[in-house]
Amino acid sequence: MVTRTCKRRNRGFTMIELMIVISLILILVSISIPAYNKSITRAREAVLKENLFQLRSLISQYTLDKQKAPQSLDDLVSAGYIKQVPPDPTTGSNSTWTVDQEDTLLSVDQQEPGIIDVHSGSSLTASDGTAYSSW
Repeated sequence: MVTRTCKRRNRGFTMIELMIVISLILILVSISIPAYNKSITRAREAVLKENLFQLRSLISQYTLDKQKAPQSLDDLVSAGYIKQVPPDPTTGSNSTWTVDQEDTLLSVDQQEPGIIDVHSGSSLTASDGTAYSSW
């Protein structure tokens, strides 16, 4: 009779045990999802900073080489400084970059002012509280 109860007891999990395990899994998932979302946001911000750095560097190189600033970001592509304009990671499009035009001409030969800076075209706010468009 003792062996019969031992066999019956070792068959599977009780409902309480299953509920405890499922509850623990749900708690762990609810903790990990916000951390995952935060890491995605930080990665997008890092890509945005790198893209802005690269574009600003290329604008400077173009301006020094050609003795005039580019009229658009497509001038950097057509001159061979970059293969394609990188997408803005906050909007997902490469046509949402906003550019700052220079006010003065750099040389006597220069006919029209060009781009001196580039920013994200996103209206979203970064994790540090600043607007992406102000970077």
